[in-house]
Amino acid sequence: MKRILLRTTIVATAFVVFGFFSIPGTAQDINWDSVEGKEITLLYPGQGSWEWALTKSTHSGATKFRQGKTCSACHEGEEQDMGNLIVSGEKLEPQPIERKRGFIPVNVKVAHDGENFYMRLEWIEQGINGFPAMDPDYEIKITVMFDDGTVAEAKRAGCWGTCHDDATGMASSSGSELKKYLSKSRVKNTRTGGGTNYKPDAEIAALAASGTFLEYWQAKLNHDQAPVPVDGHILKSRDENAETAISVSSQDMHGKWVVVFSRPLKVPGDYRKAIVPGKTYSFGLAIHEAYAAKRFHHVSFEHTFVLDKGEAEFVAPRR
Repeated sequence: MKRILLRTTIVATAFVVFGFFSIPGTAQDINWDSVEGKEITLLYPGQGSWEWALTKSTHSGATKFRQGKTCSACHEGEEQDMGNLIVSGEKLEPQPIERKRGFIPVNVKVAHDGENFYMRLEWIEQGINGFPAMDPDYEIKITVMFDDGTVAEAKRAGCWGTCHDDATGMASSSGSELKKYLSKSRVKNTRTGGGTNYKPDAEIAALAASGTFLEYWQAKLNHDQAPVPVDGHILKSRDENAETAISVSSQDMHGKWVVVFSRPLKVPGDYRKAIVPGKTYSFGLAIHEAYAAKRFHHVSFEHTFVLDKGEAEFVAPRR
């Protein structure tokens, strides 16, 4: 008999001056059969960094990319071939992992109910047997990173704009633990990244106040267990919020996963993006599967969503 497990978690939200955030709705509140879905292909990126993409000697499309061309404008439809090439070790991957797949198709649906935004993600896992347990605590992590149009990198490359050549495990890593970050948080950036040349705290605070950060949501998954939701932001580093404003429900149907993120459209406090009608949002997806950690994940190019109507790949209807 097939194993069918339903896991749902509602997470208490952070305390603010005026009380508590409202608890987001759940996946059961939405009739997903009435919402159109589209497939996004996540590819294995190896050590392909933001700096690599900007460098003509390593990336043939660097000139167009510097002029504002987006990743998907040049490479949409090529994700499978690119991922297979990189994961094989022929390009951008000095440490290929045997049997690791080059791409993951993910069906994406979005919706809202006037108070909460929902994103539903469905994919089939590869399985965990024979892969190194880089993160022994979680078999799978799935992450959404999004922006409201403030961060130029997000509009051009999705979450790729936070992936730098000097991050842990990347080509220019010096052995230090550097997480994802935005270039604007550094005094100087070179072909090898921005290192720890941080701008003064006052300048970082001003960037944050202007909305120059990415917000991220993540679901940490294990078979037979409830999902663990976390959220946070990326600017000077990838920083997790002490209290999460999201809820996550997950369903594992014999290796076919369905994960639904939900979050209030407006959340008080710092490092939160308001989700409002009439604005187009950029987002990217990442999946760490089979106990993967850090750069050994699969990622998407940039994609867009909007509430109700507008020019975007994904239009979130009110349900």
